[in-house]
Amino acid sequence: MENRKFQLGYDLHTHTTFSHGKGSIEDNARTAMERGLSHLAITDHGPGHLFYGMKRSDVPVMRKEIDRLNAKYPKIKIHLSVEANIIKNGNHLDVKPEEFGQYDFVIAGYHYGLPGGYCISNWLWNKGLKLGEKRLRNKNTDMVIKALYENDIAILTHPGDKGPFEMLPIAEACADTDTLMEISTWHPHLTVEEIRIAAQTDAQFIISSDAHVPGRIGDFEGGLERAMEAGLDLSRIVNLRKIK
Repeated sequence: MENRKFQLGYDLHTHTTFSHGKGSIEDNARTAMERGLSHLAITDHGPGHLFYGMKRSDVPVMRKEIDRLNAKYPKIKIHLSVEANIIKNGNHLDVKPEEFGQYDFVIAGYHYGLPGGYCISNWLWNKGLKLGEKRLRNKNTDMVIKALYENDIAILTHPGDKGPFEMLPIAEACADTDTLMEISTWHPHLTVEEIRIAAQTDAQFIISSDAHVPGRIGDFEGGLERAMEAGLDLSRIVNLRKIK
């Protein structure tokens, strides 16, 4: 198969027991090393999530553990990040501007389970209630674009997931803010059509596992297949490596 010509260089979207994951930070690190990754990011759910959010008090604990593991495993670089949740209020994230310095970088995406994010409307839309779709699409799109411009976001995770979004202006904002657009192997977004739309801009892409169990660390084949079906220039996927 064509995807056997490629490998993933690094995985910057993984979860642990500090939020919704099943493995420890060290479990994720060991698996990443076994799969030949050069970098791994621990990106547990932002603290505003009512069900899966990490505790703000755990951030220093996580940093201490990552510092320990970076010394123990010099063949891989482990980063402390967070998957912030996009909302309509404040700086449009559940991670405050003054908290950004706690992390090596911040990634962000839209999820249910937070106040102030049109969650009920989007959940109902996803269940088939399409009334008011245009207005909801505009509100969702505006919310994401404001989050991109008001924060230094490294990766926009699974764009288009969990609600209606206008992908072209979001992709334009990602290109303008140097935010990578994620092709997730856990969520169906970006879809093939969304990749085609985003590719019309100068946006760059990244494949992520969004692993909630260590066994999925480094998973990339499904994302690569969608990118290839969309006709994306694979050099625009920053963590994809061609096997020599």
